[in-house]
Amino acid sequence: MKKVLFLIAQQNFRDEELKIPKKILEENELKVTITSITTEEARGMLGFRIKPTLMVREVNVNYYDGLVVIGGAGSPKLVDYPEVLNLIKRFNEQKKPIAAICLAGYVLAKAGILKGRNATVFPSDFALAEYRRHGVKYSDESIVVDGNIITAVGPEVAEEFGKQIVKILA
Repeated sequence: MKKVLFLIAQQNFRDEELKIPKKILEENELKVTITSITTEEARGMLGFRIKPTLMVREVNVNYYDGLVVIGGAGSPKLVDYPEVLNLIKRFNEQKKPIAAICLAGYVLAKAGILKGRNATVFPSDFALAEYRRHGVKYSDESIVVDGNIITAVGPEVAEEFGKQIVKILA
């Protein structure tokens, strides 16, 4: 059984960007583990609560087949933690699939793994500025797959995003 790590912000991740892809992956017999900065209860923008299984600094990248970074208003705060950026870089170094939805694309750009790649992101000014700063080829398509990286624009494509993750892990 393939194992996928979902990274969420401690506060204000986007509920449906977590719940919908997670359900799709589990229906396709992929094991999902949730990580965040701490293992204290995390809270979504719409009130969904979940307790992460692991702290980011405890993650062994070798144990997982892919990484999914969940967006929402709280996701940009993930860049404040060096262990988050290092985790993303380690998955990328191993050429493992990395998926990011909504503002989580900003986190991938900050980790430096999108340079020269095609990607989308929730089109906030700061995220688009970060894409320019890091040499990301921004696309306004709702989902973009470039090599091992999947980016999606937001909660309205959470289902298609989940299906793309399943496909890239097949």
